[in-house]
Amino acid sequence: MKFTVPCSELQKALTKVSGVVPSKSTLPILENILFNLTQNHLRLLATDLEVSISATIEVKGSEDGLVAVPAKRVMETIRTLPDVQLVFQAEAGTNKIKMITESGEYNLIGESSEEFPTIPHFKSEDQISLSGTLLRSLINRTIFSVSTDELRPAMTGVLFQLKGQDMRIVATDGHRLVRINYVGQSKSNIQKDLIIPAKALTLLARSTEEGDNTMSVDSTHVQFSLGNTTLTSRLIEEAYPNYESVIPLDNDKKLTVSRDLLLASVRRVALYSSSTTHQVRFSVKKNEMKIAAEDVDFGGEAREKIGCSYSDEEMEIGFNATYVVDILSHIDSPDVTFSFSSSVRAAIITPGAKRENEDVLMLVMPMRLNA
Repeated sequence: MKFTVPCSELQKALTKVSGVVPSKSTLPILENILFNLTQNHLRLLATDLEVSISATIEVKGSEDGLVAVPAKRVMETIRTLPDVQLVFQAEAGTNKIKMITESGEYNLIGESSEEFPTIPHFKSEDQISLSGTLLRSLINRTIFSVSTDELRPAMTGVLFQLKGQDMRIVATDGHRLVRINYVGQSKSNIQKDLIIPAKALTLLARSTEEGDNTMSVDSTHVQFSLGNTTLTSRLIEEAYPNYESVIPLDNDKKLTVSRDLLLASVRRVALYSSSTTHQVRFSVKKNEMKIAAEDVDFGGEAREKIGCSYSDEEMEIGFNATYVVDILSHIDSPDVTFSFSSSVRAAIITPGAKRENEDVLMLVMPMRLNA
């Protein structure tokens, strides 16, 4: 194998695929990136057996071939080089790799391409087209609520409920929940519920291209075609919990407040909360909101008062500050509305200003207030 390529172009492609490479694996071959050169097309492929990413770039090829290249070393080398022309060559049989620039030469040993796992053939059953901006936005506003508890595998992914031109995205970890309803996507006949792993979506958000990106599904996998990059992920084949049952329907106490004002206040006050519970207390009465926290173990205490729009009966409710900060950080409206029922029922948080074609609902469970 031999080709010439600008370092900057190779670095961009390596950055897209290297995120899926496991740092340590029981299969050492997975710590490599497969380089596949066909004429002037170089395809880079990486996988952890659950998620696979490939990126294709144009190079000046002079000898076709395949070789598995140690991901960490090649990535760190290319990242630190200036944007110069790089000659990459690998010997068939020995897998000795040489990277040459006008001022340096770097030698390493690769692995046989035959050792690299075969990626299952993907046969699309249905597909839809989504803009890169929309796809990235949907992912970024839901993925923070995904569970990391491997004992509840369904909740370690994001639920995509596809019904023709309607799409619902849901994520929850049992303490907070995000539900986004989006209507008016490109025409599609897909009627399917998919649970996509969080790792795949994190990598996808980094790789989306402006313009249309294609999402294809089959019985066990989902594939996203993003320009010259393709991401394929195994679906989580578990039943998603009945999230609708935890969304209260009778939260009739409405509080509207500046998102930035409340976010800043909660962040400051939370510095004085218990390091174990991170509890902050909201005390609300007519057009006034108090945010307070106390750390009884170390004697810390803080309280602030901000203005709001509220006209119902006075109430107090406690929350984990981390969850409140996460939710507020992922709402881009100037104002947010909290809908309460009681101090022991989940609070619903919605943006004051809605985006066209979508409806966003976020939910956070309360904490039992300290005496």
